Amino acid sequence: MDNGPEFVAKIASEWSQMQEIDFQYIQPGKPTQNAFIERFNGTYRRGVLNKYLFEDLNQVREQTETWMEDYNNVRPHNALGKMAPVAYAKTHSPGGTARRMKNDIFGQSSSSN
Repeated sequence: MDNGPEFVAKIASEWSQMQEIDFQYIQPGKPTQNAFIERFNGTYRRGVLNKYLFEDLNQVREQTETWMEDYNNVRPHNALGKMAPVAYAKTHSPGGTARRMKNDIFGQSSSSN
């Protein structure tokens, strides 16, 4: 039996569909997206997956929701001047959304996308 990446990816894709989890792939021609997701994966792994033993997917979802609330609304981020992302977005973006904040950082208006 072949245990190559294609085989594993097919199994992971089928499992995620059964669990109602959508796979999000990197867009063609956007290799920098990989760096962002790898950074997130490491942060999430250290903050949730490595800290707890889960018995079912609902426990993972509950802990993830708690972690996301803290990560986005409470925890200060050095890259944002020791502010939480939601507070930073409200302070530094006219619309106060993460999408507008991202676009403002790169000197673009959100209407140019």
